[in-house]
Amino acid sequence: MSEKKNIPSDMIAFPERNKTNHHEELVLVNKRLAQQIEERKERAAELIIANKELAFQNKEKEKRAAELVIANSELAYQNQEKEDRAAELVIANKELTFQNKEKEKRAAELVIANTELAYQNREKEKRAAELLIANAELAYQNQEKEDRAAELVIANTELAFQNKEKQKRADELSIANSELLFQNKEKEKRASELVIANTELAYQNQEKEDRAAELVIANKELTFQNKEKEKRAAELVIANQELAYQNKEKEKRAAELLIANTELTFQNNAKEKSAAELILANNELEAFTYISSHHLQEPLRKIQVFSNRIMTDEHQNLTEKGKFYFDRIEVSALHMRALINDLLTYSRTSVTEKKFENVNLNEIINSVLEDLQKEIITKKAVIEISGNCKAHIIPSQFHQLICNLVSNSLKFSTKEKAPHITIESVYTKPKTKKNKSSADYCHIIVSDNGIGFEPQFESRVFEMFQQLNNKTDYKGTGIGLAIVKKIVENHNGIITATGKLHHGAKFDIYIPVV
Repeated sequence: MSEKKNIPSDMIAFPERNKTNHHEELVLVNKRLAQQIEERKERAAELIIANKELAFQNKEKEKRAAELVIANSELAYQNQEKEDRAAELVIANKELTFQNKEKEKRAAELVIANTELAYQNREKEKRAAELLIANAELAYQNQEKEDRAAELVIANTELAFQNKEKQKRADELSIANSELLFQNKEKEKRASELVIANTELAYQNQEKEDRAAELVIANKELTFQNKEKEKRAAELVIANQELAYQNKEKEKRAAELLIANTELTFQNNAKEKSAAELILANNELEAFTYISSHHLQEPLRKIQVFSNRIMTDEHQNLTEKGKFYFDRIEVSALHMRALINDLLTYSRTSVTEKKFENVNLNEIINSVLEDLQKEIITKKAVIEISGNCKAHIIPSQFHQLICNLVSNSLKFSTKEKAPHITIESVYTKPKTKKNKSSADYCHIIVSDNGIGFEPQFESRVFEMFQQLNNKTDYKGTGIGLAIVKKIVENHNGIITATGKLHHGAKFDIYIPVV
């Protein structure tokens, strides 16, 4: 709309001047009036073009809004798919854990079986050694028996020889008795020889009895040794049967272990395939979120640019209701920009390179407080820092984590009292239900005296787009704490939230030191 210009009074009034000057002034006024009419036509043409462009932009805006609705629906579907994939991965991890436990049990059973087999092999070797000793002893005893039998044969031969000698002696005695009368001297000699022969015969009979007694003892000992040998042979047969049974059991165990290993290999391959598919899906989803967020920034930027133009050029021409609607458009555009930026931040926590460094946490906390200094001063907040921990972290992501938590405490403070925020860091060994590790952790506690929240919402505060309070009183996107949880998970840590309505909130974070 062209600007209305006032014609100076000295151009339309007709004072008493000379006719020449009056004519020149009138010509000048006519020229200026023609020029203003021309400028007004140009303004009207520009306004028509602007209205056409605004109508075109409104159509584009409606198309973009429809595309945004479709994109949001698709994003919600993809998030649902991601949750389903995550649930499947959790189930697969549980199944793999169970299978690993089964595998460990099988391995333990195999170790026990191998130990038992080794023990039995040693027992078998001992039995074999004992059997060798028994066989050697039996061979020795058989040899002794043969020696005893040979001695007995010799003794019997000698006894037969002695009996023959005795017979001869008896014959000679008969001859001597016959010749006794005639040969007294010979008789005495023969009598003396007979005494000697009888003595020797008695000695030989005693020797024969001793040999017979030894032979009886040797036979008894040989019988006992044969029985022992039979017992040893029976024990060896039993041991061989038991060893054969154990070998069969070992073969069965080995076959079961082979089947279990084959099944475990198949399951591991299936798990790796599922994990690869899940990683690919997550990467695609993160890439889609990252790229779509960037593409959404362009129409949003145009909306804000043209809104600023309308605010500058046409705001005075709008009705009160139009101004109210226009203000709501600007607020929604700002909310959408914040939402897109938070989505970009959330996606960057996964796609950016993870470079871990050993950093003093107080340095990051002080840097965050410098960034939020203006808001801290505005809210007259009191912030206390205690502890001096170092941890193996990603500095940029941890800066975002602390910034989100402190901003959250400042935003959800009460009007009755100034915000009081404490940040504490200590070394500890957490033994929660989720983590029973004995490793060193850095425990970070961030607590405030804000509005807090109901205890039943402790698990929901970290979910995407969760806003537990009135959006009018506390503006936000509901992504800040989801980003915090994502960063903690990137550090293999744990985060928990506890709160009480109107009594503040507390966040406990456990980050591995190494």
